[in-house]
Amino acid sequence: MSTPLLRTLPEWQALARHWRALRGSTLKQLFDAYPQRGARLTAEGAGLYLDYSKNLVTGETIRLLAELARARGVFARRDAMFHGDRINATEKRAVLHVALRAPRTECILVDGKDVVPEVHAVLDRMAAFSDKVRSGEWLGHSGKPMRNVISIGIGGSDLGPVMAYEALKHFSRRDMTFRFVSNVDPTDLAEATRDLDAGETLFIVCSKTFTTLETLTNARAARDWSVQQLGGDETVVARHFVAVSTNAAEVEKFGIDTANMFGFWDWVGGRYSMDSAIGLSTMLAIGPESFREMLAGFHAMDEHFRNAPAEHNLPLLMGLLAVWYNNFFGAQTVAVLPYAQYLKRFPAYLQQLTMESNGKHVTLDGERVDCATGPIYWGEPGTNGQHSFYQLIHQGTRLIPCDCIGFMHPLDPLGHQHDLLMANLIAQTEALAFGKTADQVRAEGTPDWLVPHRVCDGNRPTNTILADQLTPRTLGTLVALYEHSVFTQGAIWNIDSFDQWGVELGKQLARKVVPELQTPGTPKLDHDDSTNTLIRRYRAAQGSIQ
Repeated sequence: MSTPLLRTLPEWQALARHWRALRGSTLKQLFDAYPQRGARLTAEGAGLYLDYSKNLVTGETIRLLAELARARGVFARRDAMFHGDRINATEKRAVLHVALRAPRTECILVDGKDVVPEVHAVLDRMAAFSDKVRSGEWLGHSGKPMRNVISIGIGGSDLGPVMAYEALKHFSRRDMTFRFVSNVDPTDLAEATRDLDAGETLFIVCSKTFTTLETLTNARAARDWSVQQLGGDETVVARHFVAVSTNAAEVEKFGIDTANMFGFWDWVGGRYSMDSAIGLSTMLAIGPESFREMLAGFHAMDEHFRNAPAEHNLPLLMGLLAVWYNNFFGAQTVAVLPYAQYLKRFPAYLQQLTMESNGKHVTLDGERVDCATGPIYWGEPGTNGQHSFYQLIHQGTRLIPCDCIGFMHPLDPLGHQHDLLMANLIAQTEALAFGKTADQVRAEGTPDWLVPHRVCDGNRPTNTILADQLTPRTLGTLVALYEHSVFTQGAIWNIDSFDQWGVELGKQLARKVVPELQTPGTPKLDHDDSTNTLIRRYRAAQGSIQ
């Protein structure tokens, strides 16, 4: 029996009626009507504080959204995920990134087998290897300890580790260099290795299948660089390369000792894998103890999502608000604005997490969706963004809900600068909510002709997310917060948030085009006229015979 389309549900129609009644209200009116909403429309969990009072909602909105979630089976699907059911329908896989951070004492079954012992066995091996590298016990081919680590991956095998390294740089080893290569553009690898001593450089090749085109292309180029720099001996690979993969045959064929291969499982999606062996570079940077603190943060938010009631459940609330703006207000994007320089790569990480998960146009039943899915996530750190794109958020013609993330205490105290940073966060949410009226502008002595240009309408919704400090544990809670918000949205839309068939199409076509760019002579081209013309133009620029 197929699931009813979303717009046919009585709970959806009740929300639509509520939206029509509410849409003329302003945030100022909502605050005037309920002066305590700034203290009441909040939730706390796992060390995070969420103020959602500056949203175009009332308590009734949240109640109706929660009823939609129940009608759509969000809570049942959540429980099925935690139980190890195969909720990734198109690939017939369990979705168990939550098992990656489960304590040793938990039991999570996949096809009747407890996977938690396997997870901790890999974590223990990662920790032992990290201790060897960090202590200087692990020596390269020429007898030198490893001072440089280059992680090679793409997509989830890159974005998570890059973001985590930047976010937790305060806790990282400053006598070691960490770099990340993902783009098949040769510049990426060339710049990563340009100033390094190959004798002190360790490569981590991250590819589940060890067949990913971009990753293996970069890995082979890195191998050639290492061999050339270290005297031409192919055996150097065993001391300077490790793998995060499940394909032992290909890893061994590459020259990596399979004793230095760290595995993960098909129930871990790439964009949900930063707390698996994909995070080996993170563990090397911050150490096994801090890595386990990060996992504890993930787990704390998992438990909060699993057990907190709807009205206090942070990921659920954020997911419901995203649906509210996407489907009723027609908001096409969400801005993520961390007031923390260490989180400069967090919006880029969330782009893959959110848009690869929920950028879908068919339901789990294979029917075309009857509503918008997958808003565009983007952003930059504050206060930088205030001097660029905030103009559009304040006075543009598009409604852009914003998540503002801040911390009570800085990791790097410097005078009163953190107070200035947080003052900007708080002031921006106030300005976005309430704006400045024409009367207020005139009262400042502004000439009449200039008044319209200085008016800010306000009514721009924001979430404010606060934590005490950006520690490894806090990072884990933040990432899990968005993971489960994405889950909530996908469950309401009845889409598969855990496959990515759209990504595969481009890969397939690229495999066809590569030989057409490289084949001597005149290849037979059977693409559309634009694609054929582009291929011929590229070949001509390379001096290929046409």
